[in-house]
Amino acid sequence: MAILHHFEAVSEERSAYLKMSRAVRGEAENEETSTDETDDIVAGELSQERYAAMSAAEQFILTISENGYGKRTSSHEYRITGRGGKGIVAMAVNKRNGALIASFPVSPEDQIMLVTDAGQMTRMPVEGKKPIRIVSRGSQGVIVFDTAEGEKVVSVERISEPEEEDEDETGVDEGSADTPDDPTAE
Repeated sequence: MAILHHFEAVSEERSAYLKMSRAVRGEAENEETSTDETDDIVAGELSQERYAAMSAAEQFILTISENGYGKRTSSHEYRITGRGGKGIVAMAVNKRNGALIASFPVSPEDQIMLVTDAGQMTRMPVEGKKPIRIVSRGSQGVIVFDTAEGEKVVSVERISEPEEEDEDETGVDEGSADTPDDPTAE
């Protein structure tokens, strides 16, 4: 079970924040990002303080489908619904994507492990050489795990390892007395 932290913002603020954050990341406004229902609201200006507060509270939700497609989406793209709400679409469920397998919050230093019904397994970083793209909630996603014909992703798990100290495998600090600080001293 995953829990997102609540951040109080009206839809105009969320829309303005998303527009500004896309500009900061260098993304162009295109058809993929303009399919959201919040585009009917004109995005106003957002103060630097409010932008900083929203940026600090922002979480990213990773969504993976059974055909290996995935994406990261800002938590500000998901509105709060009440008890009688009909839900919020996280990713298109169609022939290309297949059914959704997982949707949970991730941080940039996390890794994910994907497993298929054929027993194929892979572990990959959320960010790195080939990061999982941050796109809008209405987009279909990009290929995260290339599955074979008839093969489906059946499980996805987030792996977050605690930060390690400057120790090697033996448990000795790299700056210990065993190694001289002066390379000329012998």
